[in-house]
Amino acid sequence: MLFAALILAAGIFFGGLAIGNALTNFKKADRCVYVRGLAEREVKADNVIWPLVYKETGNNLSAIYDNIKTKNGIITSFLKKEGLTDSEIFVSAPEIIDMEAERYQSNVLDYRYNVTSVITVSSEKVDLVRDLITRQVELLKKGVAITGGDYRYNVVFSFNGLNEIKPEMIEEATKNAREAAEKFAIDSDSKLGKIKDASQGLFSISDRDSNTPYIKEVRVVTSVNYFLED
Repeated sequence: MLFAALILAAGIFFGGLAIGNALTNFKKADRCVYVRGLAEREVKADNVIWPLVYKETGNNLSAIYDNIKTKNGIITSFLKKEGLTDSEIFVSAPEIIDMEAERYQSNVLDYRYNVTSVITVSSEKVDLVRDLITRQVELLKKGVAITGGDYRYNVVFSFNGLNEIKPEMIEEATKNAREAAEKFAIDSDSKLGKIKDASQGLFSISDRDSNTPYIKEVRVVTSVNYFLED
């Protein structure tokens, strides 16, 4: 009986030690700091899509077609004269609305057909196109009135060079995250250990502001979980 009691007591003692060590190791392993690092860049758009839209109305489709053909020639000549090429200019088929066929048309109109013609510029010559956009009024002198206000035909600036700046931005975001973690470790009388886990957030590209859509803001956030040591 005495021997069995001694064995039981020893088992409880060493079992307690094992549990205590396990709890200590668990606490050490559980001491982490989760931080995020941000990297931002302002970049210029490297591509622009510019739709030039105008309308023709009338009752004779043949005459409307001739007018559109003439005006398309005026627009494309203007664009090429200023430095754009055929590969950057796209002429779409005209969109024709027969007003007499509109079910809900109750007003008496002076014309039957309302035709929308679109010529789209897609170019990497962003500065040139920006200049041409401000000068499109020159087409008025040649009888072409470019219209605006249709949400389907907005000027779009984009940035396609993300892969070139990705590595530097990820490195910067990770560095900023580590600096934040080191500051936390110092404030908590700890030392920064190894990385427990990490994740790279998605890159986002947005306009810097509504007035300069050709300037883009690129952002990425890196999340890192560090172990803390005594």
